[in-house]
Amino acid sequence: MVNNEGQKFEIPNQSKKLVADLFTTQEQRDDAKREKVVDIPITKIDDFPEQPFQVKMDESMQNMVESVKAVGIQTPAIARQKDDGRYELISGHRRKMAATMAGLEIMPVIIRQMSRDEAIIALVDANLQREIIFPSEKAKSYKMKMDALNRQGERTDLTFSPVGKKYSHEKMAEESGESKTQIFRFIRLNELEPDILQMVDDGKIAIRPAVELSYLTHEQQNALYETMGSEDCTPSHAQAIKMREFAQDGKLNESVILSIMQEEKPNQKEQFKISREHLSKYFPRGTPAEKMQSDIIKGLELLQRQRERNRDAR
Repeated sequence: MVNNEGQKFEIPNQSKKLVADLFTTQEQRDDAKREKVVDIPITKIDDFPEQPFQVKMDESMQNMVESVKAVGIQTPAIARQKDDGRYELISGHRRKMAATMAGLEIMPVIIRQMSRDEAIIALVDANLQREIIFPSEKAKSYKMKMDALNRQGERTDLTFSPVGKKYSHEKMAEESGESKTQIFRFIRLNELEPDILQMVDDGKIAIRPAVELSYLTHEQQNALYETMGSEDCTPSHAQAIKMREFAQDGKLNESVILSIMQEEKPNQKEQFKISREHLSKYFPRGTPAEKMQSDIIKGLELLQRQRERNRDAR
């Protein structure tokens, strides 16, 4: 703006809003707030910072790219506008990658007015609906959501809850379908060294022993990782508990770790293993070991019921 003397000056944002209200109707203002699908240049859409869910160039992504080439993006992404005019992606990171690889320059986006913490919660809730989620993804996403809820005034106290007030663990447990204990376990995985956390994703270390290992120092975890490689073994839950106890007493070193890892596990001779190569044609690539085990058990239960029906029909 320029005054009568030709000098430039800036109108405060609040004043701009008051001026805008004078020259627009309530219907126009309501319409401006209403969510719409808008075609946005992909170059103006930024990934959500530190978003915990992996976007991989796997077979599923290749199929999505081919679909986008054929019919475009059918489900709009969700984003919020940033102060610099660019857009921050909340839901649709895989669609954005597929659109980019398919050569698209724009993609349909729903622009949603959200605070950063609201965006974090929406990001986590949307992606937790996926069929396959790695433990590391749950670990990071639950931590992000927990922090966002805490900043919104929730608490993490697990022992006292005033009437009508739900703490973050309780709220997340209700929404995710997992227990407060399991949510806490996943959040603890953030304390693991990346190499060990990758072993959890690969199904080489189960969640409960991994939680125990998360209490070891970074140096102790690195020593354990080296020992696992040299001995070609991973710790059982009991061995992980023992290492945590030694660590709490200040007595865990490389020699103690090696001694514990060389102990014969009680059920070591009774284990029945199936290689991932044999299971690969029955499960999508990247399926966690826990998911495989659950599906195999369900399949065996169905087989057992079928055998019982056949036996009764004789």
